[in-house]
Amino acid sequence: MAMQKAKDLVSNNAVVVFSKSFCPYCVRVKDLLKQLGAKFIAVELDKESDGSKIQSALAEWTGQRTVPNVFIGGKHIGGCDSTTNLHKNGKLVTLLTEAGAIAAIAATAATTSA
Repeated sequence: MAMQKAKDLVSNNAVVVFSKSFCPYCVRVKDLLKQLGAKFIAVELDKESDGSKIQSALAEWTGQRTVPNVFIGGKHIGGCDSTTNLHKNGKLVTLLTEAGAIAAIAATAATTSA
């Protein structure tokens, strides 16, 4: 059930951040996405009744047990370092735009201010 729930969330949303509400790396990724104006859902595993099962399913699926565990356009991106490095390299906005998480106009503004 947990694996199916995780896969359904990823396939039905442009951006999914599997997170824990107390994790500073999770906060950093969510703040970055908000700053870029991206539409995303955050699944707070510490607040979900099946959060530990979802985290185990994610580890099996992606090979990554830690949070944040970020998916954009159905693709596993990785954690905080991977996400922030994509932004530093100018690739995050493109991925978010292609996934439909931010509008092209917002993407232009986000890239020029980066």
